[in-house]
Amino acid sequence: MNAELEATRARLSLVERELSHLGIGHDLAMSAFRFDEARDLQQRIGVLERERAELMATLPPAIPRSPEAPIPVKVGKRPPGRRHRPSAR
Repeated sequence: MNAELEATRARLSLVERELSHLGIGHDLAMSAFRFDEARDLQQRIGVLERERAELMATLPPAIPRSPEAPIPVKVGKRPPGRRHRPSAR
């Protein structure tokens, strides 16, 4: 079971990396007005997005991490008579 999870996570990582590269290629193709190339890339992106969704469905849900508690900071009071006074200009 553990080996299967690792294999699924590894494949998911590869799919996400490929999606990232294809997304960049799609953006570049669109900005260069190469619409046929962009359409082909979009179809490949769609296939990989479906595969990613299937892989995500087979993985157990991630355990949410609890945020660390903030560290309290104690602000001291100024001693009496030591106020900041603006200088006269």
